[in-house]
Amino acid sequence: MSAPTKNQESVEIDPNMPEARTDLPPGWLEVTSMDMDAQGVARKPDGKVVFIDGALPGEIVTANVHRKKNNWEAASLLEIHHESSQRVRPGCPNFGLHSGACGGCKMQHLHVAAQVAIKQRVLEDNLWHLGKVKAETIYRPIEGPAWGYRYRARMSVRYVPKKDKVLVGFHERKSRYIADMETCKILPPHVDAMLMPMRALISSMQARETCPQIELACGDEVTALVLRHLEPLSDSDIAKLREFAKQYNVQWWLQPKGPDTVHLLDDGGTQLAYALPDFGIHMPFKPTDFTQVNPHINRVLVTRALRLLDAQKTERVIDWFCGLGNFTLPIATQAREVLGIEGAEALVARSRENYAKNNAARAEGLELAPTSFVARNLFEMTPEMLFADGNADKWLVDPPREGAFALAKALADIHQARIGAEGAEPLPESGKNWQPPKRIVYVSCNPATLARDAGLLVNLAGYRCVAAGVVNMFPHTAHVESMAVFELA
Repeated sequence: MSAPTKNQESVEIDPNMPEARTDLPPGWLEVTSMDMDAQGVARKPDGKVVFIDGALPGEIVTANVHRKKNNWEAASLLEIHHESSQRVRPGCPNFGLHSGACGGCKMQHLHVAAQVAIKQRVLEDNLWHLGKVKAETIYRPIEGPAWGYRYRARMSVRYVPKKDKVLVGFHERKSRYIADMETCKILPPHVDAMLMPMRALISSMQARETCPQIELACGDEVTALVLRHLEPLSDSDIAKLREFAKQYNVQWWLQPKGPDTVHLLDDGGTQLAYALPDFGIHMPFKPTDFTQVNPHINRVLVTRALRLLDAQKTERVIDWFCGLGNFTLPIATQAREVLGIEGAEALVARSRENYAKNNAARAEGLELAPTSFVARNLFEMTPEMLFADGNADKWLVDPPREGAFALAKALADIHQARIGAEGAEPLPESGKNWQPPKRIVYVSCNPATLARDAGLLVNLAGYRCVAAGVVNMFPHTAHVESMAVFELA
């Protein structure tokens, strides 16, 4: 079931949702599920669906309705009459429904194991309801530390003159205001310990009213902080940043304008990087490059994805949406040849650098497979473009939230043309000898677009969904990461 949004007059109601109980006192509601925004979902006796902030599946509650539409209402939890056995005490004082509560997490009141179970259900429901696909096997979820996992974060900064204080953190729930946070338990402990000193630092600077953001990026050895500043920094402010860096062992980067202006405050020092030890890969990156938020899960994710891909020394593999080479370089330790394709030219250049550095560092006889990188708009793929890339035995696909629709549709168009489906466009001569990959491992950060693309692959492109499972990359949030494996039928 979808969550209500500002411009929706109605939402799609799950046809399997049970009717309201008739044995409850007036105004009491039984919560039967949780939606994608971590709201409890209940049904009123008149058939209307109610989305309840703070309520959990299995609970009987009363709620304060603050918004009404034709077939749904939005509400907040008022009282719990029967509590879920999975309700737990939140681990962070900023979490909750109270005024000023942080909006960064939405599930801290639910046991982590139950969070994962709900995300697994969301994945399976999306695959079936949106894609008409049922995975033949459901993988055990990939899980890791529930706290201190967020190695990347974009924190807002604001000086509040009335209170003469600086706030550093995330926005309040459903608000443009910044939460007054003194601690954040999903940040690494050493970063959590820096929040108050960071507030004091910005408060002491002449530029305290013109620094709207600090972006965090942690590598295995380096903690980088990117300070967005709207005006040039004074010498005294620069000196304060250097003193803070020395005291807290961080690396300051400055961003005076757009992302392309990000630069180190002081050159030298250890390079920001992370390792994939299972493959002997070392990945340098810049603090504004896309890397996974949770490095603990990323290592497991890459290892499982490559085990499922099962690339052989005789095989050619394409890594779509390859980014910095997070999957590409490990694949190059196993395959005969690899092609990495990414939309951003800057990331392609960084991928080439990472490949060259890693290959040069490897022992003789253990070199990486020949690997090339190409920049291309992956949202405008066509069968002709696939033919031009040549045959590949296997694909790894790791798209952004928008998914890989054009890629899946190109495969579907080719298959439909080859089986002579009505209305299918004939294929050019260049595709006569082209063969689709026999296996696709699809890593997703949005179950809805994964389901849409899976529907194309299974129902129109000749594949089976042999397995799927969730990846709990973001504990305590409603964000669902997952992985699915497709094989030619």
